[in-house]
Amino acid sequence: MGLLSSAAALASVVGLYLTGSMASPVALERRFGNTGDVIRGVNLGGLFVLEPWITPSLFSQWEGGNNGTAVDEWTYCEALGKAECASRLNKHWASWVTESDIATLASLGLNHIRIPIGFWAFSVLPDEPYVQGQIPYMEKIIQLAGRYSLNVVLDLHGVPGSQNGFDNSGRYGAIRWQETQTNIDRSIQAIEGLARIAAKYPKIVDAVEVVNEPANWGLSMDGVIEYYKRAYTSLRNIAPNTIMVIHDAFLSPSSWDMLNVPGWQNVILDTHTYHVFVKDRLTLSRDGHLKATCDDARSVYGFNTRLWTITGEWSLATTDCARWLNGFGKGARWDGSMQWEMNGPVYPGATCSGQNSISAWDSPTRIFFRQFAEAQMDAYEAGSGWFFWNFKTEEADDWNYIKLAQNGLVPNPPTDRHYSRYSLGNNHWNIDISSPWCSS
Repeated sequence: MGLLSSAAALASVVGLYLTGSMASPVALERRFGNTGDVIRGVNLGGLFVLEPWITPSLFSQWEGGNNGTAVDEWTYCEALGKAECASRLNKHWASWVTESDIATLASLGLNHIRIPIGFWAFSVLPDEPYVQGQIPYMEKIIQLAGRYSLNVVLDLHGVPGSQNGFDNSGRYGAIRWQETQTNIDRSIQAIEGLARIAAKYPKIVDAVEVVNEPANWGLSMDGVIEYYKRAYTSLRNIAPNTIMVIHDAFLSPSSWDMLNVPGWQNVILDTHTYHVFVKDRLTLSRDGHLKATCDDARSVYGFNTRLWTITGEWSLATTDCARWLNGFGKGARWDGSMQWEMNGPVYPGATCSGQNSISAWDSPTRIFFRQFAEAQMDAYEAGSGWFFWNFKTEEADDWNYIKLAQNGLVPNPPTDRHYSRYSLGNNHWNIDISSPWCSS
């Protein structure tokens, strides 16, 4: 989970490394999952990489600055000590994703789950507070996914030194991933670990994402591309038929137009689209949010003809009011309780009261969210599919796919669309999308 951003100024840097024809995508011999259909999935966020806003109950003891502060998984384990951290996290790993959750996701017509995990599941140095033990729980989830005919994407969500400084990288603060070769080597070690799991479950795990949301503003893009090349080799050596997923580093899709590395096969691009982290989207009217999906559809559709593209994270949130969404102890831009460029709320009197609770939404709001869900599904299926963030949350309903679907606020199944139209032709990779908010 991160911001919607573009950095056109860096496009030329990326272009130096990505050469080849724009006429067709990098070869993709494997189709997604068992059906060859577009991806329709959810993220299992908050499981192996803690985020305070997803599971605030795990962090509530530090609210108000009591007994120090834990803001991410690093400081969570640091504050508790390894023994207590391991005890609490084992209980969390055993309970946050259940067989009932997996069965429910399958019953909602989804075909994929994306599982974020941190590098520390594979290596922990003596001076790092992280604890291990995640892998058996991950394998159990993979087995359950297979039982319920779901496919899995394994996602390296956090790397040593942090690739973006977000709490969801495992450690909030500075971006130090590329400061040492050891950090890169340990990231590759984690990729090799994920590749071995993928090779163990070849009919269930169809893709590995080699790093989530590397921040172009704090990294050398030269280094990111070199890392992708090295990760490709490592993945192919262990799991040669597994799809490799690369993130767009918050660059616009056009920045990656020339990606066609000779010899590469089965590589797809992941882009994340949120409406709450930048002013241009957060301040939109409801109609504006719907119309913005048309631009996203055109962007994804255009680039999907060059490099298969999925939208690996999106939500129904149109405010950033979810408690601690912007970081533990931080307020929101929406109501001005967080310092940001508008120096106040998005409009006079804007409040976070009821924004994240389905029970507080009136009929027009419910209709809007259903339309917004369908508009985004249309947009991202103009590419190769999507993963909603998140499968569930403790508090924030606009980020909780299961609860939204059970309340009729996202289509169940995803093809049951009331406000938009789409069709899958004989070629599942050539999707005709038509939405009432977009001109033909």
